Amino acid sequence: MDAYINEWVNLFIRWFHLIAGIAWIGSSFFFMWLDSHLEQPSSSKKDVEGELWMVHSGGFYQVEKKLIESKNMPKVLHWFKWEATLTWISGFCLLVVVYYLRDGVYLIDPSISDISVQSATILGLATLFVSWVLYDLLWVSYLSKYKAICNFICTLYVVGLCYGLSQYLSGRAAFIHIGAMFGTLMVANVWMRILPAQREMIAATKEDRTPDYSLGKKAKQRSIHNNYMTFPVLFIMLSNHFPSTYGHSLSWVTLLGIMLAGAGVRHFMNVRNQFSGLVLVSSIVIFLGMFFMTAPLPSKKDNVVVSELAKQGYHHVSSKGCFTCHSVDGAKTIGPTFKGIWGRVEELTNGEKFIVDANYIRESIEYPKKKFVKGYPPVMPVYKGQFTDSELEAIVEYFKSLK
Repeated sequence: MDAYINEWVNLFIRWFHLIAGIAWIGSSFFFMWLDSHLEQPSSSKKDVEGELWMVHSGGFYQVEKKLIESKNMPKVLHWFKWEATLTWISGFCLLVVVYYLRDGVYLIDPSISDISVQSATILGLATLFVSWVLYDLLWVSYLSKYKAICNFICTLYVVGLCYGLSQYLSGRAAFIHIGAMFGTLMVANVWMRILPAQREMIAATKEDRTPDYSLGKKAKQRSIHNNYMTFPVLFIMLSNHFPSTYGHSLSWVTLLGIMLAGAGVRHFMNVRNQFSGLVLVSSIVIFLGMFFMTAPLPSKKDNVVVSELAKQGYHHVSSKGCFTCHSVDGAKTIGPTFKGIWGRVEELTNGEKFIVDANYIRESIEYPKKKFVKGYPPVMPVYKGQFTDSELEAIVEYFKSLK
């Protein structure tokens, strides 16, 4: 019953997180697009920096970006702040439910490190909050005048963090904590840098003082940072459904590569100049590089199937992407290797030992949550109802052929 309740709690938090995230990232995309498409006013308008006409759902909208005087301060001013807050809160709850309240099932990997669940939890939480302190200190320091230097320092930090977490946490947990770290930076930017700057400018306007417009520029800088983090964060949100990314032996390289490529695509969408095309092409090349790097190795000649039934089994196994997590040459990946699996003695997480036979193979395919092999994360998807009895028989025959 506890597992059942946990699953539904997970579902509702994840659903809420997705809705809040769409609202937050959607507004970020919209305002970045808006800024890049503003045009000079058609006629002389005081304090108007740019304007834009839009049509949507049968209505016409005119948007103006302007500097506001106290006498022109609108009675109702809409803020975009709760989208970020609700996204972070729901995301943090999801992190706790999935990674911190399951005895380290998804948090740690004994084949990577012998770190305890408590220590891994502290490491994960420290990653979120220490990263914000370091990031914020850098961008409010004297070095913030030199954007290239600050960007380089931040890049080095992310590279080191990706590698470091991959040495202590499971691949999946390392990925999600990097994403949670970016999410924490983004929401802290909103509440601690962007909103206070906006409030100060509004207060100055109401008091008939000249606002410090440099505050707006600094807030805009943090908003741009948030915008570039969106694609990497979206990838990380999806990555836990794709073991070929976080399950690779160089998972931290995969993470860095796809984050870099995602940020490059975001740059192409934000800025159009003579270098934009080069950035986009470079991003595509990186994506292709990650695709080929994570591709499963072809089976060795001594594992070539013989019987027709075994060949059919190979086809069924391959069609479900099983080789993403299971090797056929003895190499350790996310799940146990298929090499020599038939008749092999396996040990479960509860210490029980058994011999792999047809019954176990069928059960592990249709009900993978019943038994967990020691040393491997319980991430096997459920395939109940996706194979017929004859197809399962073929899969068993294929496994028998892998000596």
